[in-house]
Amino acid sequence: MTTATSAPARITATNPEWTALKAAASALQALQVQDGSIPEETNHAAASTHVDTLLASVESLAPAFPHDAAYLEAVQEDFRRWRDAGFGVPDFLNSLLAFQPQEQRVDGLQHLVIFPMYTQNGSTSRLVEAVLIEVIWPEFIGGLEAGEYSNKLFVPIRFLDFTAGYDTNSAVLFPESVAVRETPTFTWGAIFADREAARFRRVLRAAADITSLELPVDAAELLDNQQLAEETFVMWDLIHDRTHMRGDLPFDPFMIKQRMPYFLYSLEELRCDLTAFRESVRIEKDDDADPQARKHARLVQYAVIFDRIFRFAITGSRVRNYDGLGGQLLFAWMHQHHVLHWTDTRLTIDWDEAADVVIALGARIDELYWRSIDRPKTAHWLAAYELISETVTANPASVWAKGPDALPLDGPPRGLTDQVLDDEFPLSMFYEALEKKMRPVIESTAGITGLSQAVGGPQ
Repeated sequence: MTTATSAPARITATNPEWTALKAAASALQALQVQDGSIPEETNHAAASTHVDTLLASVESLAPAFPHDAAYLEAVQEDFRRWRDAGFGVPDFLNSLLAFQPQEQRVDGLQHLVIFPMYTQNGSTSRLVEAVLIEVIWPEFIGGLEAGEYSNKLFVPIRFLDFTAGYDTNSAVLFPESVAVRETPTFTWGAIFADREAARFRRVLRAAADITSLELPVDAAELLDNQQLAEETFVMWDLIHDRTHMRGDLPFDPFMIKQRMPYFLYSLEELRCDLTAFRESVRIEKDDDADPQARKHARLVQYAVIFDRIFRFAITGSRVRNYDGLGGQLLFAWMHQHHVLHWTDTRLTIDWDEAADVVIALGARIDELYWRSIDRPKTAHWLAAYELISETVTANPASVWAKGPDALPLDGPPRGLTDQVLDDEFPLSMFYEALEKKMRPVIESTAGITGLSQAVGGPQ
């Protein structure tokens, strides 16, 4: 439950105790191996010194975080236990259970977070990482969450400073990334809305220039206002995140610990984004809704479309890039339904008709999910492939594109997954050309934050 905690004195990235903690964590990273342990006994003396520095820094910083007192005490104990046990595989379950940021969603409230963890789109090793963050919780978001869009696990945050694992594209802080002896019930998930907003602004500015896209006035405002963009992404993420467990689902859309074709993940992530889009259209049209919610609802629609078609589609490798495919699908769907045009080397969007077309794609995915519980798994997979391949052209070398008769339907589902090409749906000629022009811009967003974007200006 959200409490009325007041934010205490702020800690900045230049605070000496924080910089000492950050340096100690970074030094420990250099001694750790992938599972988080420090196997070389010759490194244990140095590691112990770094842990001493880290513990002293946490102790000094703790008064600035009274709301995290139980966690900061527990994490110090976990570090002592790790050191005293000889720096084996770390186990920070006790401190992870003590950290409950979802209980205090107060705008501007700071947290000091330090765990051995991997970082999505960053380090795959469970190294000691430290982040100094603050919560983003505008009043209108509190109203949405308290109403129809309840999401007790959702914590939108902003970077203040971080260690190397977050000097990457990683924009989430998830408890499942922490090194623990057993998997607990997860009670929160944090998303760096400032990073999402900052890279969106940089990518959209470049893409609009390259494609000669004239942005609507309110969409253009996102380029010049980091706070407005952050709040927009918080609203998008709030609705997206809760959607993963809502709707007529194919039992478990993520099929946890099961191998399945990557294009099914494409549809699930896109479904959640298009649900956020649809709900934002509804909120915008609701005369009784909070004025700030209505304003941001309009901006969410722009953000979903532009982030999907400009950044998602061409970011990352072409190896089972499910977010990339979702962006390709949205672009092609809008183009083939005549609300997006690439004519005379200029991109235009018919905004008066675009919302209905985008909502229609979401409805197609919802219908696929609704039908799924009456279908065998392989039939659901084939129907999902058909939905995508009707709009996005498959790789000419694809076995899946040849239809069911070419697939090993008499074996286990793994055989079907193995037949999916790494790049089952290659980039179109439009995207091949756009990717070459946009590559330096997208690469430049690694490690970006709202603060760095503000310092660097509106790029």
